[in-house]
Amino acid sequence: MLLDLRILGDTVKAVVWDSDPTLSVARAADAGRVGQSGLEIVVAVAQGFEAQREPVGKRITACIALADAPGGAVSGRRPM
Repeated sequence: MLLDLRILGDTVKAVVWDSDPTLSVARAADAGRVGQSGLEIVVAVAQGFEAQREPVGKRITACIALADAPGGAVSGRRPM
């Protein structure tokens, strides 16, 4: 597995490559499920998410906004 993290302005771009060609799929919430919820968390906090097959394996890209206000609001999302 390879990981590339870059700060682009007010966003962190995370790219992960691995050799498994199977694309992960976010599942519906299930309070009884233990584990295997990482992708759902990434999709919930990311401003952008993309999964692509590569000649060998797959590449997953997620863009996550950095907090940009003293109250913790992040770009692209409304504070709760």
